[in-house]
Amino acid sequence: MQDQTMDSKTHDRLMKGLLYFALGLLAVASFFPFYLMIINSTRTGVEISRSFSVIPRGHLVENYKQLIKYVDIPRGIFNSILVSVPATLLTAYFSALTAYGLAFYKFKANKVVFGAILVFMMIPGQLSLIGFYQLCTKLHLVNTYIPLIVPAVASPGTVFFLRQYALSTVQTTLIEAARIDGAPELYTFHRIIFPILSPGIATMGIMTFIGNWNSYLLPMIILNKTDKFTLPVMVSTLRSATDLQQNQGATYLAVAISVIPIVLVFSFFSRYIISSISAGAVKG
Repeated sequence: MQDQTMDSKTHDRLMKGLLYFALGLLAVASFFPFYLMIINSTRTGVEISRSFSVIPRGHLVENYKQLIKYVDIPRGIFNSILVSVPATLLTAYFSALTAYGLAFYKFKANKVVFGAILVFMMIPGQLSLIGFYQLCTKLHLVNTYIPLIVPAVASPGTVFFLRQYALSTVQTTLIEAARIDGAPELYTFHRIIFPILSPGIATMGIMTFIGNWNSYLLPMIILNKTDKFTLPVMVSTLRSATDLQQNQGATYLAVAISVIPIVLVFSFFSRYIISSISAGAVKG
């Protein structure tokens, strides 16, 4: 009996060791592109073109000087924040509100609206770019951030995810109890539903922020003034400068700098997701 118990413990330890080893390899594989990006930001364009290396060089200052010739990094980061943060907040709040309504309010057009959301999820956003640009032109919204922020209110993919998340986590008895106590509907949403949905909202918030921060095509079409360019559009001007080979190291440096806000946001919200899930597991 003791031998079987020891064999079982040994087997469990071996499986855990293999699992941790596999997760470690996956973490290294995921981090390697970022590491390579940082390494290339310290190399010249000639070195990047001719050879592959994982050892940093001493051309970081040179690449930075080349970078600031074409790109106003602080301005680009500020412009990207002006677009990404409001768009993320609008997406998170209104998508959660819409998902709550579709999940727990029974009305005649419920299935029709949900079906329309599924259809819009299947349509590539690039198909509507020409019509969207013409609309922005007629409304005199070109060279403003409004077309980059306001459409975030309607996010079919986020609504779909949060609706499914709400159906799996929110108990209807909580809503009924709040209504019996006389709580207004918005009060119920803000004080009961929103905290329960917070892990899902944080997850989609991370994805939305990354998507808006890295957005290139729509800002390039809507924005024509250099001082309004977001950071990805500014980096593209560096790539289109006269000597592309000379600018390769500077381009890697610009991309490395642009990743920093994404890493900070992910670090903050990932801890929030883990704590929320843990708290829910303890309460359950």
